[in-house]
Parts: sequence; structure tokens; C-alpha cells
Amino acid sequence: MLKISKKDLTDRDKIQHLHYFISELLPFLKHIHQEQIEEIEVESKIQGVLSSSIDIKHAICYNDERVYCNHCSTSIIDLHRSCPNCSYELCLRCCQEIRKGKLPGVFNKPIFRYVDRGFEYMHGGDPLPKSFQAETSVNDSGMPNEWVANNDGSIVCAPREMDGCGSCHLELKCLLSKDWISSLEARAQKIIRKFTVDRVFQPLCCDCDPEKSRRAASRECSKDNYLYCRDSKNILKEEELFHFRRHWANGEPVIVQNVLEQTSGLSWEPMVMWRALAEHTDLQISSRMSDVKAIDCLAGCEVEISTRKFFKGYTEGRRYHNSWPEMLKLKDWPPSDKFEDLLPRHCDEFISALPFQEYTDPRAGILNLAAKLPASVIKPDLGPKTYIAYGIVEELGRGDSVTKLHCDMSDAVNILTHTADVALSNEQLHSIKMLKKKHRDQDERESRNQEKNENTSKFSSDINVPEFECRDNKMRTGNAVCEMGTLNRIANTGKKQSEGHLEQIGGGALWDIFRREDVTKLKEYLTKHSKEFRHTYCCPVDQVIHPIHDQTFYLTSEHKKRLKEEFGVEPWTFEQKLGEAVFIPAGCPHQVRNLKSCTKVAVDFVSPENIHECLRLTEEFRMLPKNHRAREDKLEVKKMILHAVNNAVSDLEKLTTLENDVLWNVEHQQ
Repeated sequence: MLKISKKDLTDRDKIQHLHYFISELLPFLKHIHQEQIEEIEVESKIQGVLSSSIDIKHAICYNDERVYCNHCSTSIIDLHRSCPNCSYELCLRCCQEIRKGKLPGVFNKPIFRYVDRGFEYMHGGDPLPKSFQAETSVNDSGMPNEWVANNDGSIVCAPREMDGCGSCHLELKCLLSKDWISSLEARAQKIIRKFTVDRVFQPLCCDCDPEKSRRAASRECSKDNYLYCRDSKNILKEEELFHFRRHWANGEPVIVQNVLEQTSGLSWEPMVMWRALAEHTDLQISSRMSDVKAIDCLAGCEVEISTRKFFKGYTEGRRYHNSWPEMLKLKDWPPSDKFEDLLPRHCDEFISALPFQEYTDPRAGILNLAAKLPASVIKPDLGPKTYIAYGIVEELGRGDSVTKLHCDMSDAVNILTHTADVALSNEQLHSIKMLKKKHRDQDERESRNQEKNENTSKFSSDINVPEFECRDNKMRTGNAVCEMGTLNRIANTGKKQSEGHLEQIGGGALWDIFRREDVTKLKEYLTKHSKEFRHTYCCPVDQVIHPIHDQTFYLTSEHKKRLKEEFGVEPWTFEQKLGEAVFIPAGCPHQVRNLKSCTKVAVDFVSPENIHECLRLTEEFRMLPKNHRAREDKLEVKKMILHAVNNAVSDLEKLTTLENDVLWNVEHQQ
């Protein structure tokens, strides 16, 4: 049995942590309570009675059931409106928006489906016949019927076109017992007033101290070019938690080195994990381990391959018939929500490696909201999850082993547990060079055709529209962005393309994490240059609903350079080395490229410092089209806030009562 927790907290430590935790969450609890008070006031006007005499019916709901708003798909935590005829349910946020005269959310949009134009097209050739026309989903994109509230604030069920019945008035319903939230708020306020806890932040470490920071950006007139970076053996001191918290509260990523040195040394080699799964006592599980469904990074599609062949390619590499590297990745492997059940020793080993376990421990982190959900509540799948993918040093431009730009709703910590170097032969390097030239030529052809079409539609047909050449004769379109000669420089020097502040190759993965304050400009750049990127089947990106949440873009080194030139935006860029843990704050867009074959294990957590970002992203996701991949409210952060505060208040009440009893006994013994 592994000792998972790195340090034991005293009762005094627990009191300080819980006091801080409740203090941070109390404003959000108050906001939830106020939102409910306002809806009860509306109901009192509808019924023509005092708000204190309102009798709210309980909705029928079971513990193994989640309740979502039928319109915006966000989680319903307590008060909501429900149709007595068709059970259509509406959250309070949607009710507010309808009364203000603006329809909540966005309706279905035709989602662009990328067409397979053939392998040759993916490498610069001509498309297959009959593949020129893009397909779209059959979802109706028409504007919805008008849906407005009555003068007294009451709301009729949604029209039939919006899946309601359009006839009955929505009734106010509740999921929790009467006054549960108001009582919780009163208890929270009382308990934090009871004790004065020292919450002063410790001084920040010096940015230029190489032992406590890592340079990750070169922004002018900026104080956040360095990231807080510490060795795992040094973070158990109390002041290090304050250092972490200060940087974390500012929305900065954090790096912790050598976290695997603090564990028992269990092997993370993929074949070892596979054998452990194959020996599983559940025959149904072990029998499913002979094959895996991997993502082919070039086409962006799922392929089935024997597990043995996949892991052989992980260490030795794979190539297509034209010598282009074949990049495969397994996302969330083994394929189950129960990583701890299938690989219990590896799960315990991972948790024991986690730095700052007050935040990150998924089972007992005292500052992790996700760890405070009661057993009776369905929990979001926050991991741990394993990601196994191929990777090479060279930036290919098409088919790289990448996690495209995206933004997680929660905080996350990612540990690089295993790497394998895959060397490319001189013959393969030459083939790659030639194929990149074909990619570049194709990009230029399609760019000229696109500019022709745009100018033809813009001007009348009698205007002679000149052809436009690509700027600088460099490849500016597509993800295949690399100047001629770069590949040779990489092969000869063993170094990556110059990034100024990056070190020699030694890391397994290249991270780019963007600041929250740069998101608006980042979105503007991606929207402006969207046609220059390629997505599924290497087709140009032809639809942008949300530049970040679509997860269709990866910014190459050339695009990052242009982003800085045009908008002054630069991400934190750094290499993650074997045994390093990377902390990603909620709300920070990020992307990753594997420089080696990598095995990473990650877990999501929810910290009190970033709750405001979780709520902001929940609001952002609910405005996406209903058929968007990122729209579902998987985190249910408001529900998490209620249960986390309730749990923390109960624990703090017990601890403070116990401490008072001890002090009383000591005084009387004296």
C-alpha cells in the first residue's frame, strides 16, 4: 500500500485551509442565493402574495439523475421553472434573459463536415473526384420562434419548434429543501467570523532566481515572463504553498520538477500498463485490450490497430508508404471512467506524485472543490486519465502529434511519466523535405484560388482581378509552416527551431499557454487567419463558431511569430521534461506538441482561486450552438460550490468545537 499523502495536516492547518476556502467561496454562494431570492420575488408578483408565503413544489429527482436546462444545457441546482404538461425545464439564467427580451443561448447551426479528399490531397496532391462539395449536418439553422415573458414575469413553455409544448405556464420548482441555501450561507458567515485566521501571502520569489523560476516568454514591459518552477523535494515547506497560491491566483501556470522521484518507482512504460490490464481478473476487460482505437493525427480520424503494434510504433516509430511519419495517439486510455479500478497501483502512484495535494488530490484535497462532493451525487469525470501519443522533434506542419488549442473548464495538472525517442533516418528526412515542398505549393495554390473567389464576389465581373502571391514567398497558409532549410538545421544541430528562450531538446512536450487577458486578441487573430489552418483530412478550416472551443487550431512557430507581430500576444512557451508536473489554470487557452513519444497522466481539479473562471466558461459554453461539442455543462460548478461549502462548513464546525473543548479542558486542568 502506498502512502498517497505527502504530509499530514494538523487540526490547526485544517482550520486555516477551511477558513480560507469558505471565505473565497462565500461571495459565489451569496450570488447563487441572491439569484434565487429574485426569482421568488418574481413568483410573488405572479401569484399576488407575499414572498414569504410562496409554497414551492419539489421536483421529482433521484440521486442518480442530473437535471439540466432544456434550453441552454446547464446544470440546475435548485430553483427552476418546469412545465406541468411536458416537463420542459428552464434554469433561472434563461428565465432572466427571456424577461429582458433577449433569447438565451444559440440555436442549432449547420456543422461543417470535412470530407476525405484522399491521402494524396493530404500531401499536396489533387483531391479525389466528387469530394469538392462540403457536407453539413442536417440540423435546422433557422431562427427560432419568438419567446417572450408575460407582463407579470410569468413564462409560457417553449414553442414546439424548441421542444416545448408552447401552451402551459412554467411552474417554479425546487430540488433542495426549503431555506437550505440561506441556512448554509448563514452558517458559513458565522463560522468565518468565529476565528481570525492569518491569510497574508508570503513574499513572491524573485523572478530571476533560476532555482525558483523558468523563463517562458519575452514580452516587453511585462513582469510575468518567468513561471514559478520548483523541485518537488522543496515544495513541502509551508511557504511554498503560499508562493504557489500567489502565482495561481494571478492565473499563471506552475511547473514542478522531478515529481516521480517522490514515488515508489512503479514503471509507467506503456507495455507494462498494458500487461497489467491484460491480466485483469475481469475477462471482459482483458479481452478488450488486444486492440485500441487511436487517432491518426494526419487525418484527425479514428483508426483501429492492435495494441502490440501501437506500442511498438511508440518506441520505434511508424511511417506511411511515402515515408511521412505516422503519428498516432490514445486519448483517455484505458477506455474507461474508472482508471483507479483498472490500474489501481498506477492510480495510487500518480496521486502520490501530485504536488500541492491540498489542491490536486482528487480524493481528499482539502482545497479541491471536486473532492468535496458527497457520495450520493453523480461526480464529473475529472480523471486521472492517461494520454499516450507518438512524437518527434521536427515540426511537421501537417499531422503533428498535437493537442490543439483549447480551454478547459476546470484547473488541471499534467505529469509526463514516460518518454521514448524516435529517430528519423536521413532518407526519411529527405522525403519529409520534399513532401513539405508539395504542401507549401498546395497552400499557395489554394490561397490564390481563395483570393480570386473573394475578389470576384467583391467586385463586378468586368474588373480585372490580379493574382496575389504569398507574402515573403514563405508558406503562410496551412499548418505546414516551415521555411526551407529548417529541417536540415534541426537534423544537423539536434536543436529545435529558435524560440529565443527555449533550451536544447531534452523535454518530451512543447507547451504553449496563453494568458487570460490575451484571449480576445487571440480569438481575433484566429478568426482573421482561419483559412490558413488545416483540420480534419488536412482540409482548410472552413467554419469558425468559437476559435478556441472549436479545438480546430494549432499555432505553429510561424503563426506564433505573426501573432506577436500583429497583436503583441505571446504565450508562455516551455518544454515539459520527464517527471515534470505542469499546472494549467482554468480559462488559459493552451496547446501541446509532442517532441518525443510521451505518456502523460492528468487530473482535473477545481480551486477556489479560479471559480470565477469556471463560472465564466460555463456561461460561455451555454451560448454555443446546441450541437457544439463543447456545450455540455460537465463540471456543474454551481452544484459543486454548494456541496463544497456545505462540506467545508461542517468540517470546520467540528474542528472548532473540538479545539474549544481541548482549550476548555486545559484551562480547567490548570
